[in-house]
Amino acid sequence: MPVPVRIPLGAPGIYQHPDAPLRALLGVRMDVCAFVGVAPRGPARVPVVNEKWLDDRPCVEPERPRRRTVAVAVESFDEYRRLFGGFEGPGLLPYAVASFFEQGGWRAYIARIVREYGDATQNAAGVAAGDVREAESAAPLFKLLARNEGSWGNRLRARLEFTTRPLLFNPDKTMLTALWLDELQELAVGALLRLTLQTGARVLRFVATLTRQQAQTGIGFVWSALLDLPVADTIEAAEVVEGVLLIDGGDGRLERHERLGFSSSHPRWLATVLCYESQLVYPDASWSNGAVSLSQPNLLPGSWSEPFAGGLDRYAEIEPADFFDAQWTLGNEEPGDGVHALAQLADLSLVVVPDLYSPAPLAPQEDIIAPVSLAGPDFERCFDLPSPSVQAQTQFDLEGLRLDPKLPGDRAQIIKLQQRLVDFAELLRSFIVLLDVPPGLNQRQILSWRVHFDSAFAAAYHPWLQIAQRDDLRDTLIHVPPSAAAAGIIARQEFAFGVPHGPANALARTVIGVDDRVSPARHDELHPQGVNIYLRERDGIRLTAARTLSRDPQWRQLSVRRLITMISRALEQQMQWVVFEPHTAALRAEVRQALRSYLRQLFRLGAFRGATEEQAFFVRCDETNNPTYIVAAGRLIAEIGVAPAEPLEFIVLRLAREGDGTLITQER
Repeated sequence: MPVPVRIPLGAPGIYQHPDAPLRALLGVRMDVCAFVGVAPRGPARVPVVNEKWLDDRPCVEPERPRRRTVAVAVESFDEYRRLFGGFEGPGLLPYAVASFFEQGGWRAYIARIVREYGDATQNAAGVAAGDVREAESAAPLFKLLARNEGSWGNRLRARLEFTTRPLLFNPDKTMLTALWLDELQELAVGALLRLTLQTGARVLRFVATLTRQQAQTGIGFVWSALLDLPVADTIEAAEVVEGVLLIDGGDGRLERHERLGFSSSHPRWLATVLCYESQLVYPDASWSNGAVSLSQPNLLPGSWSEPFAGGLDRYAEIEPADFFDAQWTLGNEEPGDGVHALAQLADLSLVVVPDLYSPAPLAPQEDIIAPVSLAGPDFERCFDLPSPSVQAQTQFDLEGLRLDPKLPGDRAQIIKLQQRLVDFAELLRSFIVLLDVPPGLNQRQILSWRVHFDSAFAAAYHPWLQIAQRDDLRDTLIHVPPSAAAAGIIARQEFAFGVPHGPANALARTVIGVDDRVSPARHDELHPQGVNIYLRERDGIRLTAARTLSRDPQWRQLSVRRLITMISRALEQQMQWVVFEPHTAALRAEVRQALRSYLRQLFRLGAFRGATEEQAFFVRCDETNNPTYIVAAGRLIAEIGVAPAEPLEFIVLRLAREGDGTLITQER
């Protein structure tokens, strides 16, 4: 029932009616997927910002704790490439993310995994660094660090330039230690001034303080700008000097940071701006709390720095334990590392971990340098060709993650890792982890693998898919985990038909082949076990099922689990207005109305079984489940029951031959 709104009325006139609070339940998206894996670059070891470590420059203190893994949202593969790189790394993460967006996904979280060494010095290694100079031959002004570890940082370069604008001041009152300015002049504490003296010399000074004073005429105010150091002669002219820092990522990414200050007291102090605005570099702690001392008053533009150095790709040292956080527990205020960095994402519904283990190294990238040829229409004297250029090859692999599913010991370790993912999903009960049947297993081994899982918050897919990426330099088909394409298909089906629709019976886009052609007899055996199969058909590769790994028949359909999760999420996120409301019969009636309206919408969309609303769902929130002692305890209980509709999987036909020889097909 509507809540009466009281409007204070005064003199006759028109009064605006305040908006009533929105108390209707709306749908929540269930298509967002998180990918956890290995990337050439991307956010990692990010400084923690909390009540204890809250300041202007959260990225400079060496002793500040850092979060090894952070989840970053992207909404296209181009955005992923800009932040995390392309296909140049040894992991399957970029192929999985690309497949997700190709299948129809719209939003994904990316969590980059790096090695945890247990030592701050070792953790900080592998980050490229470079010096920025004031001019061609000047000494280094300050040092910059790549935003995160990896050889990508060795391509970084930086250049410092300057801009100036005139500063008007009162020459009659100006002293050797201060300038008097009109109130309208724009100036900040920490600003760098270039002062021209009566002798013609130029000097640089910082503004130490700004004091607002009453003008001697009694009208308006003036500023007194105290200099950090006195000058030796009368000041003839003054200019405000600001910096422009250009950063070239070496891969098409360019950054331009303007109106920079050179003192830590400046509102746009260089170190602070880089901490918050740059995606390529951090300031080094050695200078970030002081000032940048310029030596050339003529302010020549700086030259491009040499490419940064020291960046290392430490892929081979990553271990399966780096995908988890042994210290994380349910209820932690801060997210953990590895997959536990996903714990506080309110809109997350699916999780894929393509690099949980590495069954085999990726094929090397092909040589893209064209061969030298002197062939022509005329005969010429023979001579030896110069040595051809060799395409630079980076040798790397995920040796620390190498597990061969065909080996019983490695297969057992893979199962334990996947069980840890399922346990995490069961603990949070807010998303579904999509598992991949390990590649290369025969039918008996697949069924043996399946025995180890029983959860409605997990789904399994088989076989691995073969794709060819247009921008990939590997001259071969790539075998990608089938869960990545499944996540995209789930998102595509939700946008087209809604969560109640079973996310299956859909073609996988851009997929060329499958690693294992499952025969009809094998499919008949795997489907009842909850293994979702991709089959090659005339039109392409089709995902044929959407079941969970639960042994409970009530939760065998993925659409049912996702529907109940969606309802729970909507209630949890959108019923907070009930808190601190007086517990009255009117409140219970309003809660019942909101819940019934929401469930009625789902019923009309075909989410529930039953011919009527009474058969499809019920809502109970009255005196029967809210007796006096519940009300006295400050609680309100609402009970909801639904009968989810399950997707149609089997159509049975009856074929009969009549006496005249005709055939009749009947549905049963």
